[in-house]
Parts: sequence; C-alpha cells; structure tokens
Amino acid sequence: MLERLGEVLRKATDKIANAIFLDKNLVDTIVRDLQRALIEADVNIILVKQLSDKIKKAALDERIKEIEKKEHIIKLLHDELVQILGKHKQLKLQPKQNRILLFGLYGCGKTTTIAKLGNYYAKRGNKVALVGLDVHRPAAKEQLKQLAEKNKLTAFIEFEEDDAIKTWKIIKPKLKDYNVVLIDTAGRHNLDRELAREIKSLNKYIKPTESILVMPADIGQAAKKQAQEFKDAVDISGVIITRMDSSAKAGGALTACAETKAPVYFIGTGEKINDIEEFNPKQFLSRLLGMGDLQNLIEKIKSVTDEDKQKKIQEKLEQGRLSLEDVVEQVKSMQSLGGFDKIKSMIPGLGSAKIPEGVLETQQEKIQKWEHIIKSMTPEEKETPEIFDDKKTAVSRINRIAKGAGVNNSEIRSLLKQYKMLNEMIKGSADMDMSQGMSQKQMMKLAKKFGKKKVRRF
Repeated sequence: MLERLGEVLRKATDKIANAIFLDKNLVDTIVRDLQRALIEADVNIILVKQLSDKIKKAALDERIKEIEKKEHIIKLLHDELVQILGKHKQLKLQPKQNRILLFGLYGCGKTTTIAKLGNYYAKRGNKVALVGLDVHRPAAKEQLKQLAEKNKLTAFIEFEEDDAIKTWKIIKPKLKDYNVVLIDTAGRHNLDRELAREIKSLNKYIKPTESILVMPADIGQAAKKQAQEFKDAVDISGVIITRMDSSAKAGGALTACAETKAPVYFIGTGEKINDIEEFNPKQFLSRLLGMGDLQNLIEKIKSVTDEDKQKKIQEKLEQGRLSLEDVVEQVKSMQSLGGFDKIKSMIPGLGSAKIPEGVLETQQEKIQKWEHIIKSMTPEEKETPEIFDDKKTAVSRINRIAKGAGVNNSEIRSLLKQYKMLNEMIKGSADMDMSQGMSQKQMMKLAKKFGKKKVRRF
C-alpha cells in the first residue's frame, strides 16, 4: 500500500541524513519530491503546502546548527506526517456485551469487513455473533451466511423478514451468550434521508457500544465529505477503511478522517479473512519509512492461530519440544498471513525487498509435500523426529517414507531441518510467553528466517 509514497519518504530522509550541507537547492528538490508523492497519494493539497513550508523554514533557520538541523528536519517530517494521519484510537471492548454497528454506502465492503472483524475477535478468545440487518440488498443475507460458514463463525439471519427493526427484535434474545455482536446494516448510493432515518432508528433500538462507518480507500478526498456527513447525521465513533492494498488514493481517505476527527480503527489490506489490521499512525508511518511494524505482525499472527491449537501446542512447549505435525502447522500459520510478500513491510529492514512472483505458490506446494511425508511416517517418527539422527537407521527410514509419500529424499531432509530450526529456537529463547503458545519473539525470528531465505535465493 502507498509504496510510491514510502519510497519517496525513505529517499528524502536518506538525502537529509547524508547531506554535508542542507542548501536551498537540496531542500527544494526534497520538498518537490515529497509534494508530488503526497499529492499522488491524494493527501489534501493544503496539508501538503503546510508541511512543505515547515520543512523549508526549518532548513533555512540559521539559529539551528547544521548537524542538529538534519535531525530536526527528519523529526519534523515524521511528526507532521503522524499528525496528518491522525491520532491513534483503539476500539476497546467493554466487559459487558459489545454491540458494534457497521454502516456505509453501497460497495464499501461492509459485509466482508463484518466477517473479517468477527474472525479478528474470535481468534482473540471472544464469543462472536454476526447479525444480518441488511434487508434491502438481495444478496446481503446469503453473503453473510456464506462468509460465516466458511470461517466457522456464528451468524443470525432472518431470511423471511424484510424489516430491520423486526429482525433485530427476533434475534436479540438469542445473543445473550455473545460478548461481541457485529451488526451488518443496509447501504445506499449516498447518505439520503431514508438511510439516515434507518440508522438512527437502529441506534435507538440496538443501543450500540460502537457505531462504525466503513468506507473504501479509493474514494480519496471524497472521504472527508462522507465522514463528516455520517458524523453529523449519526454520530459515528470510528471508521474502517477498506481496499488499502489496491488504492494510490489511500492517503486521501486516511488524512480526511483525521481532519474530521473521525478515528480510523482498522484498515482492510486485502481480500482474505485475515487481511484486516488495527490502524496506528506511528506504526503505519514506520512501515512507509522501511522501519517495520512488529506490533501489527504480532497481531496478525494471533489472527491466524487457532486458540485450541495454541493450548495443545503450549503443553508441548512446556516440555521444550514440538512434533513434526506441529512444525507444519506453524509454517501454515505463517502462510495464512499471505506469504512473505504480505508481511515483509512489517519486518524492519525488509520493506523494500523485491520478492519474485511464484514464491508463495512454491511454499504452498512444499507444505503439501510435507503433509504427505508425515502421513507416511510411523507415530514414533512423527512425535520424536530425533530418531532420524541415528545414522544406522536414518537412510532406510527416509527411503521408506520417500517411497510412500512419492517425494525425493531431499524433501524429507528439508522438513527435518525445519523441525530442528524451530525446536532450537524454542529451547534457546528466554522470553517464552506460555500463555500465548509460541512467544512473539520466536514468531518474529521465524518470519525473519523465512524472509532471508527467500530474498537470498534470488
């Protein structure tokens, strides 16, 4: 997302840091590049001019020493961009039932976002229910039903009822055991009186703890008008911006929300169920500058790791070892993040690494082969792979397994090598978080390990 802007920001900070003298020509060049990139990202031109003026003023301030000036301008650029992106505000769940009402115009990705949020909170141990109150769009109820079934989420939908308030009254008694209730509502082509009246009516009956506007990144500066209109009409508590992966205009949507003081809670970064993340302006800018965002990577890992499986793995971690099946499960979790190309910007120093096409597919093929290999092993071999360290029996075991799985011997050795690497990492880590299964630092190391391997290969 916003790769062009990130590249320009990195070059700008490098030019400032490496310059012997910050003369007018260099500053003008840097400012011109920044202006072009920010405008391409659809950031409000007034904000771009304000940032440009502040950088020029600081560069020409003779009261600041030359060495201190460079540090001052880099910090100024960072702080101003964070301010443009808005304040960080988390969507904090309350101890009582959380009723989160989502609304937006047609085509904003609201129903898909409901499922993503449901998965996000379910993976964090919450009991989640999806409620379908979009009674106007014919396919909305069926879409929500299919998304819920595909991702093992609970959905309450009344297919025969075409009134949103009546639907809520029917469903409400069934929700008492759920602490996170995500409610899908109808959209329109614009915020007309009818939509505003319906949302206000739903607010009155549902009494939501959060009222969230969903809008796509590709509407650019129009986001400011839309956010302000919804804020005035229904008092939104926050925004979720979708399609951040495909839009060069995402900067417009983000900065527009900041201007209207409508905090961005989450951003959608792709089509898959796990492609949603909490929006934090400082961490987002850190990724643009190539400095990574480990906190969001940790959160993504939580989103793809099943809590029940975590508990089972935890018991084995307490003994300091995993089985081969556990290793494959952990690698599959990493793949569920979208492959290394999806998470590289979150790992410090790897944001600008070029990942060739086809790497993700190759890794998926490898995982499938590993699963075939494990099925051809004896229970003892699966649970105690150290048995392959015995040189007397290792060759015959590997030959037998290769024949049964229909793979080469080298692919079996690759799996065993993966097992050793992960097991050593577990034994050698001093900061194991047993409440979370695999510790955060270990998963970071694993992510880096995969990343370096893929980058080195080309």
